[in-house]
Amino acid sequence: MSKKTRNVLVTGTAGFIGFHLAQLLTKRGFNVLGYDAMTDYTDVALKERRHQMLAQHANFRCVTDRLEDMDALSQAFDGFEPDVVVHLAAQAGVRYSLEQPRAYIESNIVGTFNVIECARKHKVDHLLMASTSSVYGSNTEMPFSEQQKCDTPLSIYAATKMAGESLGHSHAHLWNLPTTMFRFFTVYGPWGRPDMAMFKFTKGILEGTPIDIYNHGDMYRDFTYVEDLVEGIYHLIGAIPPGPEEIDARSALPENDSISPVAPFRVVNIGTSTKVRLIDYIEAIEAELGIQANRNYMGMQPGDVPATWADASLLESLTGQLPTTPIETGVKNFVAWYLDYHDIAPMK
Repeated sequence: MSKKTRNVLVTGTAGFIGFHLAQLLTKRGFNVLGYDAMTDYTDVALKERRHQMLAQHANFRCVTDRLEDMDALSQAFDGFEPDVVVHLAAQAGVRYSLEQPRAYIESNIVGTFNVIECARKHKVDHLLMASTSSVYGSNTEMPFSEQQKCDTPLSIYAATKMAGESLGHSHAHLWNLPTTMFRFFTVYGPWGRPDMAMFKFTKGILEGTPIDIYNHGDMYRDFTYVEDLVEGIYHLIGAIPPGPEEIDARSALPENDSISPVAPFRVVNIGTSTKVRLIDYIEAIEAELGIQANRNYMGMQPGDVPATWADASLLESLTGQLPTTPIETGVKNFVAWYLDYHDIAPMK
């Protein structure tokens, strides 16, 4: 990353991934402005704890407001003058989008448009925005690569994230705004959201309540440990996508690059390039807790997909690294955090 990049505005810093990224950036000496609405979709107390930890860093401050409030967002940009923007805030979750689709339109489309507009007006060096592996929708060719078409989303959540990618590309083309979209693959780890599978599985196993296992456990995910993921984001900040006029020959780029032919815009998968069976994931949690789960096998949830698996070779080409934390280590770290956070004595 360029040494001149000092001010990084991160949306969603009270959230799971935003918290970890802000922590990494502040520890490495960058000034971080967090922007978060502190919505009650997930536990507000957990969000407050994350921000309390970030507030211990002198180079972190935050604004509490909604992305849909353009005036408030513009004021935050004006007062901070960011060099880089990392947009992570979103209404997350496939299943919740079945119940509250309008929340996804407002946050993930209107809110994202406002972030892009502010980044354009302030001529930031690089805008980076979170997408999701869910945009691959009904695609069956795996591992998923950035060159695949993504025109068959299976959930409102996926559709809104794909819309964010389209908005990002059009702005990059029209206004020469360097933009990187990253597609996350099943992120997990300490300080995770209560609606995420690992959190719900761990809670259910400890309480002895049934845990819902969709598609009868015949599912695969590319589980990505959160610290590996934010390290990848950190290195991508400095991998600014060039515009068409800056490239003398396509051979100057990675062979597998997703760079747009008409804009300084690229999409990057952040995953491990390894798929793990859902049952193996659950068994790793059981082994760490020393308790057998009460399993409730169910059919496929509407909007869900049976497998996700990333081709992360472009990430490796651009950053020189891939996520490496084994699932056993990641599960161990999450369980240790969960027990400590909830003041539960270890079972084993």
